[in-house]
Amino acid sequence: MSDPSDVLALDSLLSAEELDTRERIRDFTTQRIRPNIARWYEDAVFPREIAQELGELGVLGMQLEGYGCPGRTAVEYGLAAMELEAGDSGIRTFVSVQGSLAMTAIHSWGSEEQKERWLPRMAAGELIGCFALTEPAAGSDPSSMTTFARESDGGWVLDGAKRWIGLASMADVMVVWAKTAEGIRGFLVPAGTAGVTATPIEPKLSMRASIQCEVTFDAVRLGPESVLPGANGLRGPFTCLNEARYGIAWGAMGAARDSYEAALDYAGGRIQFDRPLAGYQLTQEKLVNMLVELQKGTMLALHLGRLKDAGKLRPEQISLAKLNNVREAIKIAREARTILGGNGVTLEHSPLRHANNLESVRTYEGTDEVHTLILGHHITGIPAFRG
Repeated sequence: MSDPSDVLALDSLLSAEELDTRERIRDFTTQRIRPNIARWYEDAVFPREIAQELGELGVLGMQLEGYGCPGRTAVEYGLAAMELEAGDSGIRTFVSVQGSLAMTAIHSWGSEEQKERWLPRMAAGELIGCFALTEPAAGSDPSSMTTFARESDGGWVLDGAKRWIGLASMADVMVVWAKTAEGIRGFLVPAGTAGVTATPIEPKLSMRASIQCEVTFDAVRLGPESVLPGANGLRGPFTCLNEARYGIAWGAMGAARDSYEAALDYAGGRIQFDRPLAGYQLTQEKLVNMLVELQKGTMLALHLGRLKDAGKLRPEQISLAKLNNVREAIKIAREARTILGGNGVTLEHSPLRHANNLESVRTYEGTDEVHTLILGHHITGIPAFRG
């Protein structure tokens, strides 16, 4: 029997292997994330042990080839992001930070020695990485970063600060972007390096089952082997950001789908004025509006995945999908909460938790404003980022 919520028959566009991947990740989310997420969210805890479980699941660096990485397609990675974020944005964020940001930086720009040292154990979830780009005064404009690395005694001395760095306090290696006399470079900073302090930012109203940190670097001494040799300029971090943005376009639809399904289930069982909520015109209109945007956003994400697997995906296409899908996912989560009424403000139900998380997703990896300007530049040919 067909799924009444898959009006466009999107499942028919997926191969048997893609459907198998989706079901495997969905089962993991059902068995491991859903029973625990309310407690993790309430206690503001990221369960460190889940890293190795996700490694065994094959979703860390999922789209990367070699060095112990799974080497799956872009569509399979997108489906995994969607299923994990149906559980919680914080869990999908870990997978993005680990794979799309930290591992992609090493895989794309690292030396052979760096790849061999870090990637296999990161793919297994034995080691955790983080990606330190954003600064207290340089969020949407990374070119204004003030973190600086100067050459000294054959190595480097790193000074500065970063903010909103996911999982920095438990990371085994930090990918740190800093200005140098020759331009912006990437550095690998192992845990325990003297002069590095990572402090979790709390309390938070969003992304509570994840950790974001303030990180300071005080005369941090690094050897010459710490530099990512292939990265010079903002192209290095932006390549990684586009990988993460691609995953977000899928992930946001997972949070949206879970919110919609929670509202649909509740509306079918909640009796008001002697009939189910689902039998009222206003409720049906809400459910239909949610479903329309959910189907459109999922189709958009799938189209991006096919383009990416064909080697044809462009940055402005990623910006369009990230902007649209996160924006619409927040609307869906909020509308779903209204169907749940007062019960919707409890952690027994997922939509408001998803809505809160999506406020962070909407901000990181490029705000709505940044992606609007990227698209504006693309369609007019005029950059409007300043002035």
